[in-house]
Amino acid sequence: MPYVRREYIDAIPGLRIAKFTMGSLTKDYDYVLRLVSEEKAQVRQNALESARVAANKAIEGIGDANYFLRLVPFPHVILRENKMIATAGADRLSEGMRRAFGKPVGLAARIEKGEPIIEIYVKKDNLEKAREALRVARSKLPVKSRIEIVKAEKEEAA
Repeated sequence: MPYVRREYIDAIPGLRIAKFTMGSLTKDYDYVLRLVSEEKAQVRQNALESARVAANKAIEGIGDANYFLRLVPFPHVILRENKMIATAGADRLSEGMRRAFGKPVGLAARIEKGEPIIEIYVKKDNLEKAREALRVARSKLPVKSRIEIVKAEKEEAA
């Protein structure tokens, strides 16, 4: 079961994701590229940050004003680890630890099947660069995923 109750844990590790949005958010993008999960998974914040950095590095050559990148999932689940001693004579110390609570070691995000992980908004001329950025980011994640390309919806002038 995911553990998300922060009020019962004293020292929760900090969030390691530096930014969830990069680039320039304007309304005149032509396409939205999404990295969509093909299975349910629990992804650690280290993997999400690594995918974000890799995607941003691959696409930042087109200029900050020409794209908008968004990391969609937020790591809520607190990961705990019951650290065991693995030396000679450690069997006496590990008795009675059957249902041990463990210490918090990190955070993770639960991702459902069909849920987007990263979204990139671009104009038509930068479509291939954005696709390459998502391909690089996909290799950093422990979940099978696909790249979806959708035409961006333009807002009507009132």
